[in-house]
Amino acid sequence: MIPGASEYGVDVTIDDAAVDELLEVAPGDVDGASSLTFARNVFVPLTTACRYTCTYCTYFDPPGEASLLSLEEVREICQRGADAGCTEALFTFGDDPDDRYDGIHDQLAEWGHDSIHTYLREACEVALEEGLLPHANPGDQTRDQMAEVADVNASMGVMLETTAEVDAHAGPRRKEPGQRLRTIRTAGELDVAFTTGILVGIGEDWRDRAESLLAIRELHERYDHVQEVIVQPVRENDRWSGDTPDLETMRRVTAMARAALPEEVSVQVPPNLTDARELIDCGVDDLGGVSPVTDDHVNPDYEWPALRELEAIAEDAGLPLRERLPVYERFLPPDLRSPAFDGVPAEGAGRGADREWISPTIHAALTADDEAGRRYRSVLGTVDR
Repeated sequence: MIPGASEYGVDVTIDDAAVDELLEVAPGDVDGASSLTFARNVFVPLTTACRYTCTYCTYFDPPGEASLLSLEEVREICQRGADAGCTEALFTFGDDPDDRYDGIHDQLAEWGHDSIHTYLREACEVALEEGLLPHANPGDQTRDQMAEVADVNASMGVMLETTAEVDAHAGPRRKEPGQRLRTIRTAGELDVAFTTGILVGIGEDWRDRAESLLAIRELHERYDHVQEVIVQPVRENDRWSGDTPDLETMRRVTAMARAALPEEVSVQVPPNLTDARELIDCGVDDLGGVSPVTDDHVNPDYEWPALRELEAIAEDAGLPLRERLPVYERFLPPDLRSPAFDGVPAEGAGRGADREWISPTIHAALTADDEAGRRYRSVLGTVDR
């Protein structure tokens, strides 16, 4: 049983035999992808405050030092991103920052908000106005909090990280695996196309890694909502001096991810944090969101690769590289999918769809007769339809 899962009402049971089977997987047991994808984004760190104090994380600032972007600042970042040809606004902030930081709480109140989540909604609306599709990664969310912003997001995400209780999450307010799983489940219940992933090297063991991947698979099989799973190594930084996973570890765990997950779920590795070239044959098919405009604010010591570097990774692997939107095509209605789409449509995403994977707001943005709409459809290959 996953620690704390029942406390949060999450019924996820991992079969020991399935764990043992996954632990036997090696890189040679999986097939490489036939192509690679990436998204062009801007990183919008809405605030650097977080209720947690994970010992590997450089994202959060202490109370009194954390700031909150104004809507004017959000708009300026998004304008620069749209001008650079981006399609995604990646919104991040720590879990419930206004719960721990009086300054953030007071600033939100001054701007007419009783929580960071209602403010996130306004920020997402600004991104849409400026021609970017929001993808919010706001940490753990209750059902009400996610519902507040789901319709102004093309997709959303949260890293599961691990189902294990690890010392790296220690502190007066621990990050609980059960709470993360509840957020992933909530996304499925609300028909939100979702990104999640595991963090490798924070004190978990191999069995924990297998259990984490199988927990993601179980929730996806229940709701058909996970679009990609990130396999991310922890890297040395100002707050973390522990070991960084070596290449052999990353190759094995990446292959395990590909073996554990259904074919329609992409396996992503961040090319600024690991040697993607050495992982392509382990089942990687996505290189994540990269920005020509902003830094990786979660990993500021590790710069985004330039597009030419992504092209070089694909060339070395002998694979085509194509741009994608922050929401995968399988979640779009048939009239918006690329003519070359040969994947598995998400449950209920066909004609006469009974699940609304993209909201009317996002559908309107994708089909708009303006510069942004044409940019989105150009990425999809449907611009002339």
